[in-house]
Amino acid sequence: MPTGAQVPDFKLPGIDGKTWTLADFKDAKALVLIFTCNHCPDAVAARERTRALHADYKDRGVAIVAINANNPIGLRPDELGYSPYGDSFEEMKPFAEEAGWTFPYLYDGETQSFAEACGAQSTPHVFVFDADRKLRYNGRMDDAGRSADPVEKSFVRDAIDAVLDGGEIETPVTRSFGCSTKWLWKKDDVAKDQAAWEAREENLEDLDVELAKAIRANPSGKARLIHFWSTTCAPCVAEFPELVETYRRFQSRPFDVVTISLDPADRAEAAADLLKKNHAAIPNSYAEGLKKENRSAMHYRFAGENPDHLAEAIDPEWSGALPHNVLISHDGKVLWRHTGRLDAVEMRREILKAIDAIQP
Repeated sequence: MPTGAQVPDFKLPGIDGKTWTLADFKDAKALVLIFTCNHCPDAVAARERTRALHADYKDRGVAIVAINANNPIGLRPDELGYSPYGDSFEEMKPFAEEAGWTFPYLYDGETQSFAEACGAQSTPHVFVFDADRKLRYNGRMDDAGRSADPVEKSFVRDAIDAVLDGGEIETPVTRSFGCSTKWLWKKDDVAKDQAAWEAREENLEDLDVELAKAIRANPSGKARLIHFWSTTCAPCVAEFPELVETYRRFQSRPFDVVTISLDPADRAEAAADLLKKNHAAIPNSYAEGLKKENRSAMHYRFAGENPDHLAEAIDPEWSGALPHNVLISHDGKVLWRHTGRLDAVEMRREILKAIDAIQP
C-alpha cells in the first residue's frame, strides 16, 4: 500500500464478540492498525509496547487496533515454540487478556482479504492513517526487536505525533521485520511437513532404575519434561496428543521430552500402539542429545519390579497417581510438577520459562 492511499474498508470479528468496521473509528484523529499474532516471538515481545502505545494515546483521539491475519493451517508445529498460544481465533482472547490489551483485537485469518489489501507482510506490521484515513506510515513499530530494553527509536510514535501535530513524517516507510504472515497458501507446505512426520517410526524401549537415574540427571543442557503415563489411565490417553503437539512445538529450542509408561509387560503392545496412533515420533533435533546420552529412545516402559524405585529415582514427591509430569531445568533442578489432567497452555508456559532461562 503506497503512502497516501486510502484505508480499505473492513468487517472483522473481535475477541469481544463484536463485528468491527471502519466506521466504528470514524471519530479518531488517527487510526493505527497493527497486524500481529499470538505466536511470533517478535509479536510476543511487542505486546507490552503495544499496550503502552494504547495507554499513552487513547485520550488523544488515537484508535489502536490489533489484527491477527494468520491462519493456523499455515503454521507448522515447530513455528510455535515461542508462545503458549497458537494463532486461532479462540486463542486470541486469552493472549490479549494476558497482555493487558483493552483495545480491539480482530481476526482476519479466515479470508486474509484485509491483510492482503493493506499489504501486511509480517508480525508486527504497523499502518498509521490520518484523520482523512490516508496512509501516512507503514513498517515496524520501533527498533526494539525482541529486546525488553528501552526503545531508542519508535517509528510508530513519531508517526502518530506527526499526524496529530499536522506535520510531516520523517520516515514514512520502514521494513517490518518479524515472522511472515501465515497465508492460507502455506497449508500445502504444512501438509507435507505433517505427512513426513507421520511417516516416521515410533519406538518404545524398556527402562530400568539406573537409566531412569541417568535421565533424571539431565546432562542434555536443555530443559526436560518427564511424563509418566499408562494406557489404562483415561486422562493419560486423552492428553497424549497435546503432549506430542507440545514437544513438536519446542523441537527447535533447548528442550526435550522423555515419556515413561507404567504399563505392565502384557500391555507393552498397547502402549506401543498408543504411541503409533499419536505419531509420537522422535524429532530430528533430538538425535545429537540421544547420542550424547547413549540412548536410542525417548519413550520408555518401566520394566522394573518396584515402581517405588522409579519414583525415588526421578521424583520422590510423586504419589504414583497418573498422569504425572516433572519439568527439569538444564542444571538438573525440578522447576515444576503436575499430577492429573494437564492444561496445555499452563504446561507450555512453564516450559517457556525453563527455555528462556537457557535461551532468552
